[in-house]
Amino acid sequence: MTTSPGRQRACIQQCTEQLGFTLIAEAADLGVSARKMSPFERPSLSAWLRRPDAYDAIVWSHVDRAVRSATHMTELIEWGRQHATTLVFAMPEERQPLVVTPRADGAAVRQGMALAYAAEQEARAQSARLTSAHEALRATGRYGGGLVPFGYKKAPHSSGVGWCLAPDPETVTVVRAIVDDVHAGLSLVAIALKLESAGVLVPRDRHAQLQGRPTGGRRHGRDFERFRWTAGSLCKILRTPALMGHRVHKGKTVRDSENAPVLIGPPLLTEAEFQALQNILDTRSNGVHRKRRETSLLIGVAHCAGCGGRMYFATRKAYTYGDYVCRASARGTTCPAPAAIRASWLDEYTVSRYRESVVSDDEVTRERLIRDGVHVSVAKGRSGGGPEQRTGPDTSRLTFTIESRP
Repeated sequence: MTTSPGRQRACIQQCTEQLGFTLIAEAADLGVSARKMSPFERPSLSAWLRRPDAYDAIVWSHVDRAVRSATHMTELIEWGRQHATTLVFAMPEERQPLVVTPRADGAAVRQGMALAYAAEQEARAQSARLTSAHEALRATGRYGGGLVPFGYKKAPHSSGVGWCLAPDPETVTVVRAIVDDVHAGLSLVAIALKLESAGVLVPRDRHAQLQGRPTGGRRHGRDFERFRWTAGSLCKILRTPALMGHRVHKGKTVRDSENAPVLIGPPLLTEAEFQALQNILDTRSNGVHRKRRETSLLIGVAHCAGCGGRMYFATRKAYTYGDYVCRASARGTTCPAPAAIRASWLDEYTVSRYRESVVSDDEVTRERLIRDGVHVSVAKGRSGGGPEQRTGPDTSRLTFTIESRP
């Protein structure tokens, strides 16, 4: 288990004491890559960045803990200037921390940018090294780390070097039972509920259990003791060629120079069994998938009042418009009052309320709404009603709040 979080906390504590600051809170985004995600997108940190009036400074243990991109550093420094917030990087290898005040001179800014650029270059080099190493592992059929395919567990490679995969007795039976239920005609939602009732761990939690780590974690800003089965997680298991013992990369079977599959473990399903399973799944989907909208404005903004969960865009057959709907069943839960509302109505309502709050005619984007902490709650509507129900939303069902402005 990594000791990095503990070291970072100790470093930050020492730095705050050195500067005479009082530490009021911590933002920890474990498992989130600073290379891939800007500070304004990280679940825990972004919530604090939307509340700049609550503190005077932010302290990181090092520049690469804050950003690994010169572009992200530029955005962070500009944010600090706009909100009169000091950025501090403890830099334990140096005598003094790097302090970038809202009115910082050129030297501090140049040092921060140089360190961010160095972190960006190192991240790229590290990514290239990892990519090369995993390509070699894929070619030899060895397990290179990461989430173990459901139905398997890590085992010593026959060469005596490294690891491969072996059937996991506890989850092999689960895989077979899931396949049997699909052949019996059960929907993936029904199978997910069945697994939840039986207390079966999802692949991520089973992997954590085998590694001796706690189950659950943080997802969409919420903490879970363990994760739940959904139709989506089942589909990933049933669609992967790993069920045939294949090495898989980006969802596809890895093949050797003779075009034969590279095997990483014994098959759980024969090729014929796997293909029969795919045929059933293809038949259910009819092989037709509606084109996904490029952007659903209120994903992560609109929430169902019945269960508090996110609402998602869903198309309507034979209609030109779609709806935002509660997807509790897809998350493996039951909502006592699932909400749904026409998407265009809710988009227009939210944009209108947002512009009233910020007094701006600029383009309203999903990223902007999330950045400013916009939250729209939708209660379940009543059935029936007259023509007025088709003219626009019932605003009594809607609650609009914006975190950055009371």
